[in-house]
This record gives sequence, C-alpha cells and structure tokens, in this order.
Amino acid sequence: MPAQLLDGNALARQIRMELAEQVADFIENNGVVPTLAAVLVGDDPASQVYVRNKRRDCDQVGIQSQLHALPADTTQDELLALIARLNRDEAVHGILVQLPLPPQIAARAVLEAVNPHKDVDAFHPENVGLVVQGRPRFLPCTPAAVQQLLVRNGIPIAGRHAVVVGRSDIVGKPLAIMLGQRGTGADATVTLCHSRTPDLAAITRLADILIVAVGRARFITGDMIRPGATVIDVGINRTDDGLVGDVDFQSAREVAAALTPVPGGVGPLTRVMLLANTLTAAGLLER
Repeated sequence: MPAQLLDGNALARQIRMELAEQVADFIENNGVVPTLAAVLVGDDPASQVYVRNKRRDCDQVGIQSQLHALPADTTQDELLALIARLNRDEAVHGILVQLPLPPQIAARAVLEAVNPHKDVDAFHPENVGLVVQGRPRFLPCTPAAVQQLLVRNGIPIAGRHAVVVGRSDIVGKPLAIMLGQRGTGADATVTLCHSRTPDLAAITRLADILIVAVGRARFITGDMIRPGATVIDVGINRTDDGLVGDVDFQSAREVAAALTPVPGGVGPLTRVMLLANTLTAAGLLER
C-alpha cells in the first residue's frame, strides 16, 4: 500500500487558525499588535517569494509585518545599522533576516547582531544554546515544523530510532538535539548522519523515523528506507522536472508508511512556526 502523505498545507492552515485566536487574545489583553520585521537584501527571486509568503501568513493571523528591502550592493555596515535600529524599535518584536545574503556580507555577523529576544529564526548563539539545554526561548522553525508534523499526525516518537541525514546548523543539528531531549515530540534515540557517512543506507534502513535535509535532489531512494518507516523530506531542489525533495518520492512511497510531499510538506509549517515565534517574542518584550 502506498505511504500515507503527511499534508503540511492542511496542518499549516489548522495551526494558523489556532494562532489567529491567540494573536487576537494577545492584542485584546495587551493593546499591542505583534510585529515582524523582514529584511531582504538583493533581488534573489526565491527569497522574494519566501518573504512575500511570510508576509501573507502574518496577515492571515493578525500579525503586523514590515518589509525592509535593501539593494544587492548594500554593505555589511549598512545592514548592521538597520539591524541595530530594529533592535531598538519597541514596536518590532521579531526580526527575520532572509538568507542567503550577498557575498560582501558575513551572514554570521549579521545574525549574531540581532537581539536574541527578537531572533524569531532562533539562529543567535544564545538561542541555540538554550535549545541545546532543553529550555528554548524559541524553537528553530524547520525542526519545529518537523516535530509538529510527527506529533499532530500521531506518529510515535518516544523510544523510536530517528535517523537525521544532514548536519546543517539550521535543520540537522538542532533537530537531532530536539528529538533526543525529554518531553512531547522527543525521547527518541537519534543518529545524525550526513553525505559522508560510510554505508549510509545501512543506517537509514534502521530508522523508524527518517528525516532528510541534505540538499541533494532524490538523494535517498526507496531501497535505503526500512519498510513501514516514516519519512520526512525537508529538502527542496529545483530541477528540470520542477521542485523535488531530497527523497526519491516514487520509490519511497512504495516502502514507507508515511511520507511528506515536496512541495506541500515541511515548508508551509516552517513559515507557521515563524509566526508562533513572533507571538512568543511579543509576549517576552511586552512583559
């Protein structure tokens, strides 16, 4: 039987409805509208689409959004000056710096300049450290999206073997830490792999839950998946066939019990987690 498809779009709509109620309550109780400032440098088409979608999401739940669009030749000092101004602005609760940045700008310096209490992407070292300690201020958006997909679809995590393929600071590393901690959506036994792991297929075939975020189109094929496993495909790659994930969808669907499509799986939920973090940030800053 083909795998159950885990519909990220439907789940994102459900969570947005929940957030809309929470945002309305926050505004009523505090007289303040949660506000997200998005910073976009350059004219990368994909980044423009991402920012436009995020602003639309804000509108749907009642969060105010700002767009600070800068030209591609913006200097690092000019961008840091904008970040400093947004840090001081009491009306701004969350700051999103859209990546990638132009080559003349050091992304790490910019991300570390964001006030940790406004760092709704959870990229600042202080917020990363809190996640590692199991007491997060904000959860990183894509790992949180993966957890929500698993938890809200009733997929058991506690005691299961989760294999994460990909060791990026944005997805693989924090997700492996989050799944291995105590509590809801966690308590898994976690193996973190990457493209240079010897005999990778032997390890992925041990996974009850296989999460792939390696950035290579169709990198994981059906013969690398244990029959009955849950497969979460975080990747999104532009090919001649259109957008595809890091998992070969057709062969995986014949083996897995549950599988995320690309697009329409993790991506929509990642944007929703950003909204949740913005509401949390507003609560922190309005205390």
